[in-house]
Amino acid sequence: MRISGDGTAAGGSYRQHGSAADHSIRQPVQPAVVAGDGVAAAGDIGYRGPTACAAAGITYRQLDYWARTGLVEPSVRPAYGSGTQRLYSFRDVVLLKIVKRFLDTGVALQNIRTTVQHLRARGFTDLDRMTLMSDGATVYECSSPDEVVNLLQGGQGVFGIAVGVVWRDVDAALSQLHGERVDTGETLIGPNPADELARRRNRAG
Repeated sequence: MRISGDGTAAGGSYRQHGSAADHSIRQPVQPAVVAGDGVAAAGDIGYRGPTACAAAGITYRQLDYWARTGLVEPSVRPAYGSGTQRLYSFRDVVLLKIVKRFLDTGVALQNIRTTVQHLRARGFTDLDRMTLMSDGATVYECSSPDEVVNLLQGGQGVFGIAVGVVWRDVDAALSQLHGERVDTGETLIGPNPADELARRRNRAG
């Protein structure tokens, strides 16, 4: 799949093969975050801006700019007034890290924006097989090693991002940080390390 900078995703030699129903794909797991009454479901957990920055390896200025320009907006809770905190989902943080890696390698912002839109539209399925390749002007989605090789042999791919690896990197980073329960606002403590301050805050609340 070729993801062009004009906002379109065109098929061709690098379109995906098969579907999730054709074979069993082991999806990377989202981090388990422990609340006072047990383990909260991943979909019930959000991450504040500083936590998202730490896990994605970006600055808060970048996070704020990308949210305000619509590049990567928080899907759990936007900042809708003074004193409110943006809340990002696990998948939002994965997108933040992908954007950071593309920017570090010089991909044009418009191409990155198109790629983010494409990933959100197609969903986060088959991540272990997905590699995003770019020659700096165009982003290609490859879903098999053969597609990566063909792209490189054609001289079009200069570097690649294995989305499954990014997912697992974010998983590992967030497991050391704190989330927030969406329904109650309770601070959820990652299994490592224990944070006595967060525990006191929960007891006081």
